[in-house]
Amino acid sequence: MKLKNKLTLGLVFLFVLIMSFGGISMYYIQRLSSDANKILKNNQETLLYCSNMLNALEDIRRFDTSVSSFEKNLVKQEHNITEPGEGDATHVLRSHFEALKKNMGDSIQYIAIRKSIYEIERLNQQAIIHKNSVAQTNAEDATVWLTVIFTVIAIISFTFVTNFPSVIANPIKTLLQGIGDIANKNYQSRIHLKQHDEFGELAASFNAMASKLEEYENSNLAHILFEKKRIEAIINNMHDPVIGLDEDKRVLFVNGEALQITGLAEKDMLGKPVQDIAVTNDLVRSLITELVQNGDINTGKKEPLKIYAHNKESFFEKDILKIISSADRDKQVIGYVIILKNITPFKELDFAKTNFIATVSHELKTPISSIKMSLQLLEDERIGNTNGEQKQLVQNIRDEADRLLKITGELLNMTQVEAGKMQLNIIPANAKEIMQNAVEGVKTEAEQKHISIDTLIPANLPLVMADKEKTAWVITNLLINAVHYSHENNRVLLNVQHLNDTIQFTVQDFGKGIDAGYIDKIFDRYFKIPGSRQEGTGLGLAISKEFIEAQGGFITVSSETGVGSIFTVSLKVAS
Repeated sequence: MKLKNKLTLGLVFLFVLIMSFGGISMYYIQRLSSDANKILKNNQETLLYCSNMLNALEDIRRFDTSVSSFEKNLVKQEHNITEPGEGDATHVLRSHFEALKKNMGDSIQYIAIRKSIYEIERLNQQAIIHKNSVAQTNAEDATVWLTVIFTVIAIISFTFVTNFPSVIANPIKTLLQGIGDIANKNYQSRIHLKQHDEFGELAASFNAMASKLEEYENSNLAHILFEKKRIEAIINNMHDPVIGLDEDKRVLFVNGEALQITGLAEKDMLGKPVQDIAVTNDLVRSLITELVQNGDINTGKKEPLKIYAHNKESFFEKDILKIISSADRDKQVIGYVIILKNITPFKELDFAKTNFIATVSHELKTPISSIKMSLQLLEDERIGNTNGEQKQLVQNIRDEADRLLKITGELLNMTQVEAGKMQLNIIPANAKEIMQNAVEGVKTEAEQKHISIDTLIPANLPLVMADKEKTAWVITNLLINAVHYSHENNRVLLNVQHLNDTIQFTVQDFGKGIDAGYIDKIFDRYFKIPGSRQEGTGLGLAISKEFIEAQGGFITVSSETGVGSIFTVSLKVAS
């Protein structure tokens, strides 16, 4: 039988029970109502007529209206004869009343009338008692039968309500359990329902699906295991430490390199929350700090990690990959992979390069200084006079020596920055003195191009927290660039102002400006604007940025092609 037919039969059965109980109840209620109406309509009205006739009989001699009142109630009684013997008594009452109307002083008729009325009342009272007894008996019968019927219907309904839902609920529960087994990849699960309805068909379809899934799982299990072992082999043979986490940040896999640098055993990491491991392992804590605290991955510039590995101090670059499920529409994160790239060889080469540049730069300063000293001797007329061509050659040698000395100075400064050996003397300093020292350093070059340097410094300017020498070097470098990129007979503005809790040095030129495509690269090391005729290493602005940021400040640039450039150096006000 179909499930729909079962539900229909069950509901029809309940409907028939309800209608049967309602019909029997209505029958007994109607019967009791009929008994009550008979007592009220027939007997009670007769007693009322008799009472009215007795009252009228008392006043019949005094009031003429009493005769008509008696007549009216007697006529009603004659039309309301319902009990045996009541008709004869009423007929007798009529005859005595007619005799009384002929002789109102006949006292015998009064007595006869009262006796007839009392007889009628007695008959109706007896009828009321009898009918009340019958009605009570009917009520008791109705109570008994309705109680029996209600009990039977209640038992049947309770049995139906208790058992019938299981016809639907039990198969659904079995199906849900089977679906849960399939969701947990238990493809051997089967559903056995001895029903020939939709649930039976659904169970058969479910079993067929589970059988197909089991077959598919068995056919792919060997392939999946092979791929798993191959992936594990690849990860374990990687020379870079690798740690895999699931979406809850539990360790899924870890290769030998990662175990070696962390100093942990595989059993101490696999399957455990990485936060718990980080509590007792400083290296793991440094690896997952940003992932646990921010819940996201920092894609900005990161400093290399210094770790003692392979019996020496090694450097690693951390990279965290977010694994996103391509099967989900909302691109849900299903895990993370932490990779440490061993950059020790590159770091060693970088150290070697830095040391080489520092050594070469330092060694070059001595001969360059000797060249400049020799140039001073050549220019001294006490040694001998030089002609015009010789003077020009001496001047060219001086310019090239100055350029070499500037280059070696920049290289030495950069090696200090790269080696982390930059020494700062940050003290409360006078911004005006810094500005004046910078202007003096560029005065000669500005005069050669007939460029005026206009300065603006407000009164009562607070002291600035800065390294006077390096800050003056930065401002000088910015002024030199402004002079180089300005047209002759122009001007450069140098302003100092107090803004919030910073002192800002602003260098503005009115030259050709910087193309918008190069603004982001202007502070990169060794970067030169294409097409620029100015010679240099491309390190000046990079060193300036390092010097200012090391003092807790920052440097910015804004420029517009054909209008000029504005460089702003911001340092903290001395407290």
